Amino acid sequence: MEPVKENIEMNTLVTSLNSFIEKGFTEDYIVTAQGLKAVKTEKIYGPAQVKVVDFHRFEGTSDPGDESILYAIETDDGEKGTLVDSYGPQSDAKVNIFMKQVIPIAKAEHT
Repeated sequence: MEPVKENIEMNTLVTSLNSFIEKGFTEDYIVTAQGLKAVKTEKIYGPAQVKVVDFHRFEGTSDPGDESILYAIETDDGEKGTLVDSYGPQSDAKVNIFMKQVIPIAKAEHT
């Protein structure tokens, strides 16, 4: 799949999330001890079954606790959705370990 391209500035988590939803990234993912879990379908995916087609990092302007990362994910069975995590000291260790196993993470070029 070609990376998601945007013509609008991705300056907030909500703006970015809504943009991905409009492009069909409608599943919500969480990382569990078993792997990446689709919240709606409850399917579990391993790192080899996942491709990150885009991601955005957000930095809190006044609170470092507001730092987060949004991943746009496509699975090997065609499901598309998003995963949100904090980054830095507040990040979820399970998400960090799982995402390090998903190689490579492609960053879309925004024009």
